[in-house]
Amino acid sequence: MLKETFNYFYKSFVFLLLALGLSLTGMASAAFPGNTGIFYNVKDYGAGGNGDHLDTKAINKTIAVAARAGGGTVYFPAGNYLTGSIHLQSNITLFIDQGATIIAAPVKEDSAAYDSPEPAINDQYQDFGHSHFHNSLIWGEKLHDISIIGSGMIWGKGLVRSGHKGDNQANKSISLLLCRNVIIRDITIKHGGWFGILATGVDNLTIDNVKMDTNRDGMDIDCCRNVRVSNCTVNSPFDDGICLKSSFALGFARATENVTITNCQVSGYDEGTLLDGTLKRSYSKYSHHSPTGRIKMGTESNGGFKNITITNCIFDYCRGLALETVDGGLLEDVTISNITMRDITNAPFFIRLGGRMRAPDSMKVGECRRIILSNITVYNADPRFGSIISGIPGHDIEDLQLNNIRIYYQGGGTKEMAQRKVPEYVKDYPEPDNFKPMPAYGFFIRHVNGLKLNNVQVSFMQQDQRPPFILDQVKNASLDFVKGKTATRVPSLVLDSTENITLFRSFNVKDQILKRVTAHQIQ
Repeated sequence: MLKETFNYFYKSFVFLLLALGLSLTGMASAAFPGNTGIFYNVKDYGAGGNGDHLDTKAINKTIAVAARAGGGTVYFPAGNYLTGSIHLQSNITLFIDQGATIIAAPVKEDSAAYDSPEPAINDQYQDFGHSHFHNSLIWGEKLHDISIIGSGMIWGKGLVRSGHKGDNQANKSISLLLCRNVIIRDITIKHGGWFGILATGVDNLTIDNVKMDTNRDGMDIDCCRNVRVSNCTVNSPFDDGICLKSSFALGFARATENVTITNCQVSGYDEGTLLDGTLKRSYSKYSHHSPTGRIKMGTESNGGFKNITITNCIFDYCRGLALETVDGGLLEDVTISNITMRDITNAPFFIRLGGRMRAPDSMKVGECRRIILSNITVYNADPRFGSIISGIPGHDIEDLQLNNIRIYYQGGGTKEMAQRKVPEYVKDYPEPDNFKPMPAYGFFIRHVNGLKLNNVQVSFMQQDQRPPFILDQVKNASLDFVKGKTATRVPSLVLDSTENITLFRSFNVKDQILKRVTAHQIQ
């Protein structure tokens, strides 16, 4: 009885210290000699932590010992742990303490440092990086109850930004396949490779208070359910920051659903300048591309997206919000609110139902419906694209609401741009850049049935010769308190092949219902 009481209070003491983020270096072994059964210091199992020699075997040995005992916390005290592939196991927590850095070893250190890409479940309909998981710095497959926590850093120094079958180069910092009950909290990921975090088929996933300053995608959440992303800061100039996907990597279509993203910031500053505090913006000076760094759903979208909430987030010097389903999935029941954006480098809003159909032949074009965007402010948005909301012929976006939206565009559009006829781009990769400069500077909306714009205002900071709003093949739309700044003799609203358009206290014209309009302009 005395022994059981002692073990209970000891375990409570250690977990309290872990929760408080206190350093435990040597504390457990000094106060309680021998293996406690819940706390495993990698240095006790041979890790040097000096950054000169590979610690891969020692780290994996520590995890294996803990797993055989039924689980526990694998502890990284302050130090630099040069390593290849780390194999997670169920009931294991990796605790990376303040001052500890797990460093992805360059391949030249040891040609077998990393695990090779395993045979893919399916690799026909998504990129190589989405189809393979073992070629990673830290990976786990079919695990449960795992955590990666602490105030330390994962530095993907030796990771590559792409990858190919047969090589031993890792391209992901953390890769999880078909796991459940996962927590990633408080860590920093620097230069994370192709993916800082790739979670595929993971249920009950929490990512909280994570900082990333990386060279490609920050976090990709693919075919996952019951996900909470909160209090994260992701800087990713060359790819997406927080990205929901629903690929065919599991061999079948599975929705990403029941997801909340809250209190997060995404940006596209030069890589490394988030963590060093300089926030440099020279990327656009040496590349024809604009920095990325956004929150997005897609492009992989076989299984679709359901029950998604995004709130209280900041976009800074990056691309805008993108909601895309182009591979046969449903995108439905999405609520996005309380967003601020500044210095947006392409469309502030890009909502796309397309027919790329990188999917089995049996799949049909998906659906996009029941989406609400509200309380969003955008300042200094790119002048080329406006916001693009577009289905394709025969497949409308349905039941879309935009409430309390204010967008300040840079302006500068020409009369030639205003005359442009926009192709449908049915099978193209869904990206605003591919639509090319748009004929509306504010909103170009096409193939939508059931549209509500309430208290939506757009303006420009220098003269723009394009109308603020174009509605093309839109049905059953209500525009209430909608305003758009215009240059002289430029219409406020252009309608083409529309039905049942209701105007209420909008554009300084009388309230009216336009039943069927082939081509019409409202000044």
